[in-house]
Amino acid sequence: MSLSSWPPVSVVMPVLNEERHLEEAVGRVLDQEYPGELEVVLAIGPSKDKTHAIAARLAEADKRITIVDNPSGKTPAGLNTGIAHARHDIVVRVDGHGVLTQGYITRAVEVLHESGADNVGGVMAAEGRTPTEMAVACAYRSRLGLGASTFHQGGKAGPADTVYLGVFRRAALERVGGFDESMHRAQDWELNYRIRKTGGLIWFSPDLSVTYRPRSSLKDVAKQFFHTGQWRREVIRRHPETANKRYLAPPVAVILLALGTILGIIGLATGVSWLDIGFLAPLGYALLLLVGSAMEGRYLPWKALFWLPLVCATMHISWGLGFLIGLQERPATASGTPATT
Repeated sequence: MSLSSWPPVSVVMPVLNEERHLEEAVGRVLDQEYPGELEVVLAIGPSKDKTHAIAARLAEADKRITIVDNPSGKTPAGLNTGIAHARHDIVVRVDGHGVLTQGYITRAVEVLHESGADNVGGVMAAEGRTPTEMAVACAYRSRLGLGASTFHQGGKAGPADTVYLGVFRRAALERVGGFDESMHRAQDWELNYRIRKTGGLIWFSPDLSVTYRPRSSLKDVAKQFFHTGQWRREVIRRHPETANKRYLAPPVAVILLALGTILGIIGLATGVSWLDIGFLAPLGYALLLLVGSAMEGRYLPWKALFWLPLVCATMHISWGLGFLIGLQERPATASGTPATT
């Protein structure tokens, strides 16, 4: 692709409470040295920290940055608002805590051109700074934590069900009506599903990598994955054909752990010794976590390695509980009515 043919791109960033990472995330976008025209649209939600002040300072220093309000603070609404204000036909999604690797946008536009895809994306390269964050990052990348997702572990270039963040053709977004604002989580996966259902192509490329800053405490990880489980169930409710063993494994594990523990306790209380076999479920799970963590986290500092089995257990159980409990209220669609299958 020659320099004169590089199309202009719009980078859209939904932002909420990102004072720790926003300056770094925006700085990496502006330093991309993309050969074509580039604009950045920040859709700012009602943040409780210094996000607004940081965004205003960045916009004042660089006229390529535009700020728009996202009153709801929800990610899909921020994305749709940002896309509506974007001027160009290629839309690059970036999160407020995501850090693009050098040359990401240039390579993404090349891949978009070479593949003919509607959306291209690559690896979510989780990277922590504190011991807890390092453990969370390791869990993201390992089979022990999040399983075998290509965009967490990498793999060969080719068609994919979904990709991390994404670089879109605006025409594809308009064809499917943009992000579903009733999907407060899992909106990427759901959007890519609709693009594929209309004949579009989603393309994974290992050449594309974005550094992801993970949650810094077990409490935050538990909250994140509980909501993830809730919204994964909502995706399956709306699109039952998307259910697979990877998404069903956490709730099944929670059920087995609970049943095994209950049987074991009943056995101890009643003296029915054969019921004690139920304790094999939690004991086996704990052993799996310890051995798996020792293998997957062998390169980690010892403080991070200590946290790894706790992080993995938090991810699994929180996701599983969220999936089993589900959403307490069905989210309203754009028309204001509850979403249906």
